[in-house]
Amino acid sequence: MTSATRGDLLLPPGLVVIGATSMYLGAAVAVGLFDDLEPAAVAWLRIVGAALVLALWVRPPRTAWRLDRLRLAACFGVITAGMNITFYEALARLPMGTTVALEFLGPITVAALGSRLPRDIAALVLAAVGVVLIADVRWQGTGAGVLLALGAAACWAGHIVLGKRVAARGAGIEDLATGFVVAALVTSPLVWWVVAAAADGLSVFALMGQGLILGVASTAVPYALDQVVLRRVGQARFAILLALLPVTAAVIGLIVLSQVPRPLEAAGIVAVALAVALRTVDEDGIPPG
Repeated sequence: MTSATRGDLLLPPGLVVIGATSMYLGAAVAVGLFDDLEPAAVAWLRIVGAALVLALWVRPPRTAWRLDRLRLAACFGVITAGMNITFYEALARLPMGTTVALEFLGPITVAALGSRLPRDIAALVLAAVGVVLIADVRWQGTGAGVLLALGAAACWAGHIVLGKRVAARGAGIEDLATGFVVAALVTSPLVWWVVAAAADGLSVFALMGQGLILGVASTAVPYALDQVVLRRVGQARFAILLALLPVTAAVIGLIVLSQVPRPLEAAGIVAVALAVALRTVDEDGIPPG
């Protein structure tokens, strides 16, 4: 295997891990905001923060705002916003492990629809089992929470499919910026909760500052990296790579908080690693070594 081919194989999972690390740093900010705001309002701050940062950083050209190009970008931005909102609302009603496991049904469905070989099916099963073991699933909570988590799963599936189409056009970062601007406008009624929080004595400037941090760490960085990965691999392989998110969280917990994985969690990490290894050399355009 040449060094260039090895780079093709290792770069996508590496970028997913970097994006996941950024996302979980942002999650720490989100958890602090849950004490003061409704989950949907926290998601809106995340969306607005990402829209502002991406628009200022990318400065999409006039052509990016044309209706024929904006249509797909807007759909991608809105479904991603829906994924964030339903996930945060589900977290308020279900244990985190249960929410993560249910939401991961979205990527699993995308991977299943894109699977063609026995090896693909084996990778899919390993990834699903690994996520369930790592997530520490506890089947308790409300029916509304389950429906919201399933809604987040559906949105995540749409996020992957539309994200691949956006990446394939070759201007994914520009479309990411315009899509989030549209999403911020569409979900703007959620600003009501931010206004209500300000009426209770909280600083709007502090909330918006946290929203910017949340938007950069949890959205702009990981989703921009997703666009790079999606240009190199197919959506089925990308869906399997997303199983690295809970693995990253477990590793961060070990390094930063000295939280040693329990035997079942360790088994889940091994299962995900095997799934990624099985799906690394596939039919999505990566040459065999």
